[in-house]
Amino acid sequence: MKKVSIIYWSCGGNIEALANVMADGAREQGAEVIVKHVADATIEDVLEADSIAFGSPAVDSTKIEQEEMKPFLEQLKDLNKQNKNKNCILFATYGWIEDTFMEIWKDEMTSYGFNVIGDLAVKDSPTKKQTNLIKKLGEELVK
Repeated sequence: MKKVSIIYWSCGGNIEALANVMADGAREQGAEVIVKHVADATIEDVLEADSIAFGSPAVDSTKIEQEEMKPFLEQLKDLNKQNKNKNCILFATYGWIEDTFMEIWKDEMTSYGFNVIGDLAVKDSPTKKQTNLIKKLGEELVK
């Protein structure tokens, strides 16, 4: 059975809701899934998973949440060999016209050794189509 970790930071609830829908998709494919707010997550949650997803709102057009999510992720850069080719999905919300933060985030996670196999950036609140897509991305974490 594949082990999937979904680690997120959420304030308004949209990221948390997306994390839970993603978890449903992964569980339907037979995975053991843990879903944790980044404040409760550990590096072991990343290292022990077969695949991983990270979710965060963007704070501007170039950055994800900086107080908890960014420092947590920065710990992973020194674990490049353990992350080698581990499948990863990134999901986020933002509230302005540009979503350039996602390309920056994908590049950063790739440099940490992850194989970013998918991403979703949601402007404001998720639509039904985006909610269905995040569920499918959860299924992809198990393949």
